[in-house]
Amino acid sequence: MRMNAKELVMIIVFVAMGLAIASAQITQEQLQNGSDEQLLREWTRVLSHDEFGGRKPMTPYEDKTVNYLARQLQVMGLEPAFNGSWFQPFEMIAVTAKPVGSGFPVSGKKKTLLRYPDDLIIWTSRATEKIDLKKAEYVFCGFGINAPEYGWNDYEGIDVKGKIVVVMVNDPGFYNSQLFRGRNMTYYGRWTYKFEEALRQGAAGCLVLHNTEAASYGWHVCVNGHLSDNLAIYNPNTRNVGELAVRGWLHEDGFKKLFLAAGMDAGKALADAKKPGFKSFTLNVKGDVDMDVTYNIKKTQNVGGILRGNGHNGEAVVFCAHWDHLGIGKADEHGDTIYNGAADNASGMAGALLVAKKFKEMPQPQRDLVFIFPSSEESGLFGSAYYCDHPVAPMEKTVACLNFESIGPAELTRDVVILGGGESDLDHYYVAAAAAQGRYIYFDDDNSDGWFYRSDHYNFVKKGVPAVVLENGRHPADVSKPNKYPMPVWYHKPCDEYHDDWDLNGTLSNVNLIFSVGLSLANKSH
Repeated sequence: MRMNAKELVMIIVFVAMGLAIASAQITQEQLQNGSDEQLLREWTRVLSHDEFGGRKPMTPYEDKTVNYLARQLQVMGLEPAFNGSWFQPFEMIAVTAKPVGSGFPVSGKKKTLLRYPDDLIIWTSRATEKIDLKKAEYVFCGFGINAPEYGWNDYEGIDVKGKIVVVMVNDPGFYNSQLFRGRNMTYYGRWTYKFEEALRQGAAGCLVLHNTEAASYGWHVCVNGHLSDNLAIYNPNTRNVGELAVRGWLHEDGFKKLFLAAGMDAGKALADAKKPGFKSFTLNVKGDVDMDVTYNIKKTQNVGGILRGNGHNGEAVVFCAHWDHLGIGKADEHGDTIYNGAADNASGMAGALLVAKKFKEMPQPQRDLVFIFPSSEESGLFGSAYYCDHPVAPMEKTVACLNFESIGPAELTRDVVILGGGESDLDHYYVAAAAAQGRYIYFDDDNSDGWFYRSDHYNFVKKGVPAVVLENGRHPADVSKPNKYPMPVWYHKPCDEYHDDWDLNGTLSNVNLIFSVGLSLANKSH
């Protein structure tokens, strides 16, 4: 077969990259002789190197990343987790939906145009070339919450089948500390829940009303995140036709336009929706939703290894660290286009690998230990969602999920912050492990930004598996050595790169804390 010059160059480039990455593999000798810090640094450095291209799923850099992880697990002596394979493949759909025209017309007492993407940004997860809803009716459903345990049901007494529901982001506790959990957001406040509940109620679509304070991010985040390549797990049997036809964010200006067209008071509706006893209502506006859709279906994969236990009838502890990041994208002020993801989440993968090594060097645990590196966390926790539906150990036998998320760099602190405490006995394990280090746990009850729901562990929580979020503490052991790389500096930016001057004292302490919790769970007598 004759190759053109471009094809030959590409082959040479990928071979060279493969050789470079292969040479970066940590050997058995390095595993045995390297210190914890040396190993943590090396794994973080390699996995966040430019050669991994920001580790975006469904790109050529995916294979490099997952193969590297599999090789590390193999060198350690773990077993493949997935029926003899290191990999758990699944299909994803990437959808771009654009309106036919400049937006979506609606009419009631008056007519208006919801302009795209200024007034709203919408998409779909269906494998279709067209979304065409005729005279779709809009319904305002407050927060879009059905929460019996809090005595709150925004869908009571309203039929939303085939309609587009408009709901507020966050939950009532954000506005009234006496409701729900106050500023400690529940999952009912997450925009992902709003879509899930609207689908259960039979709606055709759901628009989440954006508010910068309540969402914890600006409108630009909604737009930039959904203009193209909206991802979802793909079901080849249904082509996702059972999903909502329309998902989206609605700007506050777009919300006002809807109410103006309906001849209703938007401010009063928002004030009423925040109070117990609110009744959802039809807006008496309708409009066509006409979108052209393009989509691609590609495979991605989770990576996993397992250490078999010698008892407890198949019970398991899961250690989790997502492998993906944002890939190559918009250049920063320095012209850097690679979102390396050193802290997020090469550091987390390095921590999980270090814990796997520690366990492999110890006597066989009683429970199975499963080390999972999910795909597509950044785009919606999809890899862990797929794993939880197709687990190595049944969810009812998974005793905990210990998640490594953006754990470094971190200076040593006297305290350790935990999100999501108070839900299980897992708290006691963390308290004991911290105390053994001469530190203490601070249970943070301000989850107003919903951070607890924004990493892979939460898919386990939804299945009834205990999990919390560990964050570095707020009180440095040495105040003269503050962290040079705090999270706001690097989060989701090209500057999230590994540096030799990273302070890993706190990172290593946190890794050892998680290892200690895992050790207790792995060998618990009942």
